[in-house]
Amino acid sequence: MFYFSKEKQMSILKDFREFAVKGNVVDMAVGVIIGGAFGKIVSSLVSDVVMPPIGWLIGGVDFKDLAVEIAPAKEGAEVVMLKYGAFIQNVFDFLIIAIAVFGMVKVINKLKKNCRSRSCTG
Repeated sequence: MFYFSKEKQMSILKDFREFAVKGNVVDMAVGVIIGGAFGKIVSSLVSDVVMPPIGWLIGGVDFKDLAVEIAPAKEGAEVVMLKYGAFIQNVFDFLIIAIAVFGMVKVINKLKKNCRSRSCTG
């Protein structure tokens, strides 16, 4: 094992504290938390709001159940399925998140540009 003197331990702790309270690290942590929550909302939007009407329009299909059996179940092993319906839902999730992030980046860049032209401070 490693042994650090009390002074070295305090130095490491101080360095970590300085790192953790920097604005970028805290901002990134908040972004990750909000992003995770946003992802759940988008997944619910796609699976509960967007896909049911699309499935209904194309003949009452539930996208969650769309799959192709690749190999039948054998003793001790489950059936092997290619669940392309779930994949389609995940593609919709990605597209909605990508469009939302793109829009947010455009707005933030525009705000930064306007702020620079007015010489805003911090």
